Amino acid sequence: MTEKQLSSDVLIVGAGPTGLLLAGDLANAGVRVTVLEKRGSESNLTRAFTVHARTLEQLDARGLADDLIATGAPLSSLRLFGRLRIELGALPTRFPFVLITPQSNTERLLQERALKAGATILRGVEVTGLRQDAEGVRIETGEGDAKAVHRARYAVGTDGVHSTVRDLLGIPFPGESVVDSVLLADVRLERTPEDVLTVGANENGFAFLAPFGDGWYRVIAWDRARRLPDSAPVNLSEIADITRRALGEDYGLHDARWSSRFHSDERQAPNYRSGRVFLAGDAAHCHSPAGGQGMNTGLQDAANLSWKLAAAVQGWAPDALLDTYQTERHPVGRTVLRTSGALVRLALARSGPTRALRSALTSFADGLGPVAAKGARSVSGIGIRYPAPKDSHPLAGRRVPDLRLTGLYPAEGTADGRTGGPGRLYEALRTGRFVLVSNDELSAADPWADRVVTAAPADPHGKLRDTVLLVRPDGYAAWAAVDPSRGELRAALAHWLGAPSDD
Repeated sequence: MTEKQLSSDVLIVGAGPTGLLLAGDLANAGVRVTVLEKRGSESNLTRAFTVHARTLEQLDARGLADDLIATGAPLSSLRLFGRLRIELGALPTRFPFVLITPQSNTERLLQERALKAGATILRGVEVTGLRQDAEGVRIETGEGDAKAVHRARYAVGTDGVHSTVRDLLGIPFPGESVVDSVLLADVRLERTPEDVLTVGANENGFAFLAPFGDGWYRVIAWDRARRLPDSAPVNLSEIADITRRALGEDYGLHDARWSSRFHSDERQAPNYRSGRVFLAGDAAHCHSPAGGQGMNTGLQDAANLSWKLAAAVQGWAPDALLDTYQTERHPVGRTVLRTSGALVRLALARSGPTRALRSALTSFADGLGPVAAKGARSVSGIGIRYPAPKDSHPLAGRRVPDLRLTGLYPAEGTADGRTGGPGRLYEALRTGRFVLVSNDELSAADPWADRVVTAAPADPHGKLRDTVLLVRPDGYAAWAAVDPSRGELRAALAHWLGAPSDD
């Protein structure tokens, strides 16, 4: 029997949202990418319902945000427990809200984009072995006549909490269980809740209701007094009972089409990279559902990693660029674990002091001012900042808002490419390239025209009047300087974009 031999530039294990966004980015960059998915068909199990502002910005940079928004309900605040809400309406973004839509809608759009760009998605394929050397990665799948060997220069495990890739690499996944015996079910309701998201927590436990948009609702509930193994059967009356005690009523839930029991862990891999193999999404970190940050963090992992992998495959990646995935995203994952963990512990508080703290936060929620604003930036992802060298411009490493631009180059439909009309930064990022924003000196980027789009700020007298800004493909500032010399600008471009194509 001869093994089937298949080759790609990048192999992705796992066709959830993280893997699909990564696959679409790589395929759009001209990278040969194959996704291996253990499930034989697309999953109908929605785990996430919340899409935060920073994720919507990343989807906007891929032309998907408006389509996704059309599938759901935007909320200007996110209710956590009691009367405590995170107010999002003042966020400095085109998307000052959280979008409530089933994860399946996000997956569908990302899959369509990946396939259209040329990615290969193989379903019903189980990974059984992984080896790597200085030249690439070898992944074995299947058994018997279905056995195959996939080779690639790099591989990424986006295969969830129980990641086979992580296990085969021998990377530990330390942490602990935060809450056990959590009940899940998809149900019909006799009475429609007043809020799009219905959340409640008290001394009995907690309950959460979210709509699929087609008459079905996802209910997630936890009964402090009834803690059973994950394998224990789920009874609809059990779910209705704790929902009623946590929310005040059960809305007449009935006709469950699916139910399960699970436990929620807080875990993080110490290393997101092992040689030529990377971890992203739940394979790298998992945490409680409080704040709805799980899928969002994974999608932002993918946005951070995709352009770096493309640069490595295309041969222009500066030295150690791939290492920055660990230095940038691991601290973000750690922060999400801490914030979501703190939220769930407050929600489940039983001790007097902790319940008193929860009560105090709820009572003074409207007067927290800057603290509340910082919380909104943190949960939404808007406040994420990556490390930058000590003497860098203050913008370096920060998320760049959706600037109004003009004179985009290359500009579709123009003869000389220098007469592009007005546009937005996140539209320019849809090229998958860097964007250089400057009132002058744009020609300095000509030798890197295959890797950078140039544009001028639409307001030449605004905040960027004398500032030259280089924006990474993931929307963060790579470099900025006030009135730099042409030589300084070219040095920055060489540092971030490698040797110019005319060398």
